[in-house]
Amino acid sequence: MNYDIIALDVDGTLLTDDHVLTKGTIEVLQQAAARGAEIVLCTGRGPAITIPILEQMGLSGTIITHNGGATVDSASRKVVSQFSFGLDEVALCLNYCREQGVHFDLNTAFDLYIERYNEAADTMYSQYGASPILLEQGTVYPEGLVKMCLFGTGEVIDTVESHWERWSGGMQFIRSGDYFIDVMQKDVHKGRALEELARMRGIERSRIMAIGNYYNDIGMLQAAGLGIAMDNSPDRVKAEADAVTLSNNEEGVRHALQTYL
Repeated sequence: MNYDIIALDVDGTLLTDDHVLTKGTIEVLQQAAARGAEIVLCTGRGPAITIPILEQMGLSGTIITHNGGATVDSASRKVVSQFSFGLDEVALCLNYCREQGVHFDLNTAFDLYIERYNEAADTMYSQYGASPILLEQGTVYPEGLVKMCLFGTGEVIDTVESHWERWSGGMQFIRSGDYFIDVMQKDVHKGRALEELARMRGIERSRIMAIGNYYNDIGMLQAAGLGIAMDNSPDRVKAEADAVTLSNNEEGVRHALQTYL
């Protein structure tokens, strides 16, 4: 059948492990768009490093970024909706990270702020094409924060996750990758943002397809009429999906669209 919205996670789903968008995947997405589907990238990335991927496919439209924290129109670069929080709401998390030496960044819809550089983080930002803004500790952060992201080795992030009750402060966290924890307002996730976009479009759940690969994609898969997990997904993500496609390194998105459209 045809779908009105095709919601796609980016890293680990649309892109290969080498951050490559394959020619075959581009072709099948262009075909789906030509048949009337709106291709909506739903990602933990910010708009600055998401819009170029949409443009690489020769497409434009609405993107859901920061794991649902900010929905943005790619053509106008305007925020459609966002769920923001104040610095005081993440004070416990900030103190924890500073005391434990855990790298973090704070994000508005379009900008990414850090307090210090380190080699591993610099490499990570470079891989994603991100350009962080350095602020010295004690500098006033801008208003409109939508996400705080913690980064480290798998062991570090596992430890941080196990200490959640010590530093949550009423916020929620989403494990968005082996090396990342995203801190956001409660009940904010890709699925909620996708549901809101569908409501604005007047599109029923049954007309939505979603494809993802990680824990932060579960809400999106549940919000869709057809939720598809990548073969490289953890078992719990696969259990929440309606179907499983090939891995991101085997053009799983392309295979899913060819199978279900």
